[in-house]
Amino acid sequence: MDNPSNLKYTATHEWVRDNGDGTVTVGITAHAQDALGELVYVELPEPGREVSAGDACVVVESTKAASDVYAPVDGVVVEANAALGNEPQTVNESPYERGWLFRMKVGSPAQVGSLLSAADYDAGPGA
Repeated sequence: MDNPSNLKYTATHEWVRDNGDGTVTVGITAHAQDALGELVYVELPEPGREVSAGDACVVVESTKAASDVYAPVDGVVVEANAALGNEPQTVNESPYERGWLFRMKVGSPAQVGSLLSAADYDAGPGA
């Protein structure tokens, strides 16, 4: 699966969509969901939670393993994808659209710009 070029990526397989309003939407890449296998449970952060880049803030459980998902930048969680509570497999089916995990207000917009481009992700961690 091609990684959308309009997104930014982390070395730990999160993707970030800049919403243009000081918030970003965060999910896991197709590479990550493929490696995990079918997701059976997602534990999402509560809105209002402050996170720093690199903080574990989501747990995804699959038929293979449980894994942490990390905050890509500093900020405050403003929304979690509640639909995943009943349908965690949506992350597998639509990792870049309906399978998003949470939205956050970014503390430092420069952090978003320093994340990996799709080409850099594809050549490195996502290879």
